[in-house]
Amino acid sequence: MNKFLKEFKDRGYFYQCTNEKELIELLNKKKIKAYIGFDCTAQSLHVGSLLQIMCLRLLQRHGHQPIVLLGGGTTRIGDPSGKDKTRKILSENEIEKNAKNIEKILKNYLDTSDKKVKPIFVNNYKWLKNLNYISFLRDIGKHFTINKMLTFESVKNRLDREQSLSYMEFNYMILQAYDFLELNKKENCILQIGGSDQWGNIVNGVELIKRYSDNQVFGLTTPLITLASGAKMGKTADGAIWLDKKLLSPYDYWQFWRNTDDNDVIKFLKFFTDEKIESIQNLKDVNINNLKVLLANKTTEMLHGKKESKNSEKIARETFSNNSTGSNLPSIKINASSLKDKLNIIDLVIISKLENSKSEVRRLISGKAIKINNEIILNEKTIVDKSFFNKNYLKLSIGKKRHIKIALI
Repeated sequence: MNKFLKEFKDRGYFYQCTNEKELIELLNKKKIKAYIGFDCTAQSLHVGSLLQIMCLRLLQRHGHQPIVLLGGGTTRIGDPSGKDKTRKILSENEIEKNAKNIEKILKNYLDTSDKKVKPIFVNNYKWLKNLNYISFLRDIGKHFTINKMLTFESVKNRLDREQSLSYMEFNYMILQAYDFLELNKKENCILQIGGSDQWGNIVNGVELIKRYSDNQVFGLTTPLITLASGAKMGKTADGAIWLDKKLLSPYDYWQFWRNTDDNDVIKFLKFFTDEKIESIQNLKDVNINNLKVLLANKTTEMLHGKKESKNSEKIARETFSNNSTGSNLPSIKINASSLKDKLNIIDLVIISKLENSKSEVRRLISGKAIKINNEIILNEKTIVDKSFFNKNYLKLSIGKKRHIKIALI
């Protein structure tokens, strides 16, 4: 077994591989270039993309050079995989802006100093924008059959549910295969890694390159990650867990990991940290809450740095201390004049953005889930006046996990 693939499997990253035996033999002989693609559908990636990012880090640790493909071209089409309807078509300016921000985020995770493993960033718009339709059909399209394309999950599921699939989206798999061909020709890239929902697209690329140039390349996929609750990784009731601090603070990111389900902690330490597998195996008897703090610290440090990680842990400790008013918490400011208008607890919660539904706030109050300065609020008609503020701020809490400091100005 090759060391890279062994760790890939030990961490739980492995799902499927084309010609695994041949890939092992090749990896044992030399270092390679491998790529993962990220479409630019949003201004930031979220933790649903983190497993792929960890694969890029793993490639680097084993001396291989990762290629990051930013889908400036394919985003203009939209990947139908896992979608019930056509993606929203973004403007060219939005796509280019998203691509630049995603590259910036990825550089937080990857080693950009070692020339041998320094990531190569490419944007497929560079070669897709000038394609000649007739030439593309003659040179590339002839290698694809409609019969086979109709069997791939991204197409089959939509058709089985009688949901529309545009001709534009139908072409996505051909363009992704063409990306692999371009990277094989220009960068000698011989491996594509992606989520299991990309298997059909990846196999298309492997087969296209074989037919087009008789080169042997490989595909490797990771499992789709769900939480122990069954929810999709990267999404919560409060929205996506973004990898950009402009969209999600380091503290909120830390808290997401700190709130990991007990059944997911060991698995996530393998998935989302660089801790050695042997060390993680020895942690099974450690207090589960200490493991959650370890997970939160390591994941936050990787993205936001050690200082932000330690600060987030400090804020959390202070927040959960019964005698604390949360002076280091994320905060918002409200004008003192708003208190003259008899600001009630429901409106205060809405202003804080901890909740956006008044009926939900009422339900939480009846369930004794809302506190001000660690004191339970029992009456939904409670008026928040200056007496609630200590040195011009108060701590508003919903349950055990959501807290915010409200400053009076």
